[in-house]
Amino acid sequence: MLRAQDLHVEIGGTAILYAVDFTAISGAVTAIVGPNGSGKTTLLRALTGEIAAQGTRRLDDIPIGPGNASALAARRGVLPQSSRLAFPFTVEEVVRMGQLAGRFADRDGLVARALDRVGLRHMTGRIHQDLSGGEQQRVQLARVLAQIWEPTGATGPNWLFLDEPVASLDIGQQLAVMRIAQDFARAGGGVVAVMHDLNLTAMFADAVCVLDAGRIAATGPPSEVLTSTILSRVYGCDLRVSTLPPGDIPYLLPQASGEATVQTAHGRVSAACSLK
Repeated sequence: MLRAQDLHVEIGGTAILYAVDFTAISGAVTAIVGPNGSGKTTLLRALTGEIAAQGTRRLDDIPIGPGNASALAARRGVLPQSSRLAFPFTVEEVVRMGQLAGRFADRDGLVARALDRVGLRHMTGRIHQDLSGGEQQRVQLARVLAQIWEPTGATGPNWLFLDEPVASLDIGQQLAVMRIAQDFARAGGGVVAVMHDLNLTAMFADAVCVLDAGRIAATGPPSEVLTSTILSRVYGCDLRVSTLPPGDIPYLLPQASGEATVQTAHGRVSAACSLK
């Protein structure tokens, strides 16, 4: 279990998180959502030990902090929003860095398997900087997977921490990446993901934590948290959440507030004035 209690974070003298209690369990995808500036990435970085925080943080039996960096690296992999490399490493070299950082450094063929998992086996020899943003993101995901390839081990479950993992991907790649995260959780691992797309969150998350201005606004399963009342309050706009029969997965169709007219080559198109 991942648990943080009474978490406070200040950056540059500015308070970002206030008394946050957060729990995630292995075998589940836990999504962190909220408006821009609500503290999602800060919370994820605090949960991985990348930044200092007041309060208690534990990943199973390991206290989260700089003193346990090696023990944490053996149990969790972190995918940031973006990764910049200063040197022209190949795709294979980038993924191998992840393998060497984890418990599977001596496992043959793992780099190729990780690249297969993200659909980039054919780019093994390409220079990372020459790839598109979406391709680079998938290479970095392969790096993380190579670090913690098996969802569970002798010491317990392993964890994936993902910061907006689908932000630069097309819809097919988004679904593929979210299925990788879901499969990792279904196999016994833990997944914590900062998400921007609420529909993908509703589809793939088992639990949702909604942040609002550095505080927890709601936690629970998507059907209880992704509601019109909660989301309208947190995002500061009129949102209406519906479900598609026969399932009970929430979905959102945001439209412009107020009627908007768009000039196209075929004439004028009026947008609906409400959200539904």
